[in-house]
Amino acid sequence: MLPAFAILLLFQCLGEALVFLFRFPIPGPVAGMLLLLAALVAWPRLHDAVEQGANELLRHLSLLFVPAGVGIVVAASSVGGHWVAVAAGLVVSTLLTLAVTALVLKATSGTDRKEGGDV
Repeated sequence: MLPAFAILLLFQCLGEALVFLFRFPIPGPVAGMLLLLAALVAWPRLHDAVEQGANELLRHLSLLFVPAGVGIVVAASSVGGHWVAVAAGLVVSTLLTLAVTALVLKATSGTDRKEGGDV
């Protein structure tokens, strides 16, 4: 399992390095995941090496959210009287996300229905 964690951390560090060096506008771990995906496609045997460690991390995924929850509780006092703005931001961003997701699904589905039920 230790080699699997080492491989995952290696790809995360590679992603961080690429983002830092080339100033990509994406988070380093996302770039690392894309590199890992490319490596998994190129070398299918890598899947077996990474699978056990990835499954173990997924089993304990809820523990990874504890620091974020603590940060929200700590930062809640600094929001103070801005709850209306925060609530409006959450509602608007959720609606925009739903709208964009619907538009992307419609654009990529490729099955436009004609009136009258004929496909």
